[in-house]
Amino acid sequence: MTKRVFITREIPKLGIDMLTQKGYEVDVYPKDKVPSQRELITYLKKKPYDAVMCLLTDDINAQVYDAAPSVKLFASYTVGYNNIDVVEATKRGITVTNTAGSSNAPVAEQAIALMLGLTTRMVEADAFTRKGKYKGWSPMAFMGTDMKGKTLGLVGSGAIGCEVARIAHHGFGMKIIYTDLVAHPDIETDCGATKMASLDALLAEADIVSVHVPLLPATHHLINEKTLSLMKKTAFLINTSRGPVVDEKALVTALQKGVIAGAGLDVYEFEPKLTRGLTKLPNVVLTPHISSARESARNEMAQIASNNIIDFFEGRVPRSKVTH
Repeated sequence: MTKRVFITREIPKLGIDMLTQKGYEVDVYPKDKVPSQRELITYLKKKPYDAVMCLLTDDINAQVYDAAPSVKLFASYTVGYNNIDVVEATKRGITVTNTAGSSNAPVAEQAIALMLGLTTRMVEADAFTRKGKYKGWSPMAFMGTDMKGKTLGLVGSGAIGCEVARIAHHGFGMKIIYTDLVAHPDIETDCGATKMASLDALLAEADIVSVHVPLLPATHHLINEKTLSLMKKTAFLINTSRGPVVDEKALVTALQKGVIAGAGLDVYEFEPKLTRGLTKLPNVVLTPHISSARESARNEMAQIASNNIIDFFEGRVPRSKVTH
């Protein structure tokens, strides 16, 4: 019997071709926008789909499972999957997969780019120049901060965090400190990284803090009013992980009051909405969740997600299964 797959947004053709070449019937949500849950449920009720390839913007919960009882696999076209009720899926015998490992280098590069944007004040200077305010060289204009020789604190040192450490240490001569549940001898050997005894100790020492943790109950608002107050007034915060890891209201207040020097964000607590006041601050660099927006990464994500579906249908354990 032909397997039916529904994809909740257009993805690179490579992934769709992989599925159709296997003889699967593939339907893609036709609009260039995030489908509401009501729309998603309406589409899923049209046919007895066997699998759904979903995105981080899709809320996959019991209501969706109830609406699509024939679906036994939700293959997320993302590394993160906090939008999927994995516990409920496990109870129902539904398999959930992600695209782990697909965007390590691009996200690490984005984190470094945000650091550079802040320390060089490049975004401020670009806006200044575009507005016609540049009237000639000034020795005191847009004085920035060196990255060379500074201390980078990694909150979480998985594959992405380790890649950030390598770029920062070997490229900029930064000292690396990190916190994690386990030690990472690879970056300790390669980058001279030091595992700190606590998050508080890391925040007090780091000149730049870069967050690389998954969104879990334990990491929700990990960066908050209290932890921000432990950072140096000259320090910068970078977040390319998940928005709700940072208490965004507390961050805006900290930036307004000069508790820290600046922040670079690619993810947001209430995205796509931004916390009031964030866009008015000159000491922030904001990008619209584009860390993995590289052709190579998006193609790899499509390939992994499609392979997860193919493996599942062909009786193999998908490479990046997240349900037990």
